Order: sequence, then C-alpha cells, then structure tokens
Amino acid sequence: MSPLELHEPSARYLSHAEREEIAIFIGQRIGIREIGRRLGRSPSTISRELARNGPVRRRGYRARGAQDKAEVRAKRPQVSKLARCPRLRCYVQDKLTCDQRWSPEQIARRLPVDFPDDEQMRISHEAIYRALYVQPRGTLRRDLAKHLRTGRTKRKPHRQPDARRKRPIPPELMISARPAEATDRAVPGHWEGDLIIGANSGSAIGTLVERTTRFTMLLHLPHDHGAEAVRDALIATIVTLPEQLRRSLTWDQGVELSRHAEIKFATDLAIFFCDPHSPWQRGTNENTNGLLRQYFPKGTNLAVHSPADLARVAAGLNGRPRKTLDWKTPAEALQQLLLATV
Repeated sequence: MSPLELHEPSARYLSHAEREEIAIFIGQRIGIREIGRRLGRSPSTISRELARNGPVRRRGYRARGAQDKAEVRAKRPQVSKLARCPRLRCYVQDKLTCDQRWSPEQIARRLPVDFPDDEQMRISHEAIYRALYVQPRGTLRRDLAKHLRTGRTKRKPHRQPDARRKRPIPPELMISARPAEATDRAVPGHWEGDLIIGANSGSAIGTLVERTTRFTMLLHLPHDHGAEAVRDALIATIVTLPEQLRRSLTWDQGVELSRHAEIKFATDLAIFFCDPHSPWQRGTNENTNGLLRQYFPKGTNLAVHSPADLARVAAGLNGRPRKTLDWKTPAEALQQLLLATV
C-alpha cells in the first residue's frame, strides 16, 4: 500500500484517485452529471468540488492542487470567520443586542444589503448559531443567546400547539368564505389576530398582523381579556387605520371574539374564523406571536406592560428585515403600499 493510500479519507469524501479522474474528465469536457454517474457520486458533490477546490476556470482543475486544498480545509480545529473578522463580529453582536433584536438569519441576509461590495462581510445564520451555542467555536459570548427570540442556551424542537376549544360558527363566517385576495396576499388590509396569554391565564395582549406586509399592532388589555375588553380594544385600534387597510380579520374560535358582530358594525371590517385545531390557517399571526414571546415570556404577568411598552415592541418588530419581504422591514413594506395607493 502506498503512502498516499494510507492517508486517504473515508468514502464519504472524494479521494485523490477520484480527483485525478475528475481532472481527466474535465479535460475531456465531460459534463458534471456524467462525471458524477461515472464515479458513482452525486452531481452536486462534483459541482462543490470544482467550486471549492478548483480554479476559476474548470478546465484548469488539477488533482494534486485540489487535494492539497481539501486537506488544508479538513484540518481541525479551524478558526471561525467571526474570530478572523472583528468588524463582522461587531456587526453581528450589535444586531443581536439592538432594540429590534434581529435573528441570526435576518443578520446574515441583511449583510449583502448593507455591504454589497465587501465579501468579507458575509456569514451564514448557522455559523452565528454555532458561535452562540458551541463555545469552542465561539467568539460570541454565551450571554448573547438571551437576545434570541427563544432565549435558550441550546436548541430544542418545537412543541405541538395546544388544541383549541370548539365553538359553533356560522358557515358564512368560516375561513373558507374569506375572499381569495386575502388568501393569496394580493391586496393589503387583511389581518390575522389572536391573544398571547400571561401567567395562569390572568393577563393577555392582543396581536394583529397584516398578511401582506406582516405589519404588527398590539392591543393593550391591562385588566381583562374577555369578549367586551377585546371588542373595545379592537375597535379603538382598527378605526385608526386608513380605509384601504380595513378589509378583513381572521381569528381563531376563542370566546374572546364572541362580540364579533359589534366589531364588524363599528369598523366595517369583515371577520372570519379558522377551523378548529387549525392554527396554521393563521400562520402569519402564529409566527408573530412566537416572535413576541421574546419580549413577553410565557408564565409572566403581561398586565404590567404599558401602552408605551407595547408600542415600542411593535416598532421593534416592524423594524426587523423579513425574509418573506425580500429583507425589507414591515414598516417599509407598509409605507410603500400606502404611497402606491395615494
């Protein structure tokens, strides 16, 4: 057995012999898929090999040079990019701890927007999570994890949402009767709503999210979250909206919206209800409520938060860039829509 064979990596990785064959095939101008078929490898494996270990032009691929690059990359431990780039590290830390509390994905996606010509200012959201949760790879303080939405020191799987209590709702008010424009988010002004509940169900905050822009509004319910209190808070909030943003509201079948007819009469807002045990039908609102738990943790008294507190939190959420908005913020998206309708 040759010294080269003694140091060959496992079958999971390309061997030096395979790289030699790739060099021959590239010289013959054989396509990536055909190379993968001949080597018994996925085409994506061949594509990554050429991107990572080859020169800019594939025809210049050399097996020995590619092998050297792969061996250097395989050495452990490696210095993380956050450790190598103090400016990138400072940017990540600032966004994690700012009032808007950006998520790692929002930070990673915003970097090309803020630094379009600086390739050093790039990092994946997974690399940020690893720096937070796996301290040997660190360079980010562990206490920064408390600024994430969950505040956890390690990742956990999502729990299944609790089942909702059934209530009879007329068919014409069910979500199946909601206009198609609300379902496909083609027209702004369709909202989803819910309550987030505090300790021992003794307090609550109402949440409203606009489906097209993800713009969030919060309802102050300091003393009660029964049907009358929710009715009054919804009416007071909705009447502040321009008419083009008052099209429909979708809620679950909780008793807090049993005065829905009065809300519709006062605001001229159509109201629809989700099917029982179907929180995904209000997916935008469910996601937003999860984000809000970063500010209003479960098991705490939500009545202590003032209207000013709720306004500040809503402004923070509306100032976060969102993946689904092509990394615009909800406030920017809403402003753009309002200007377009003037």
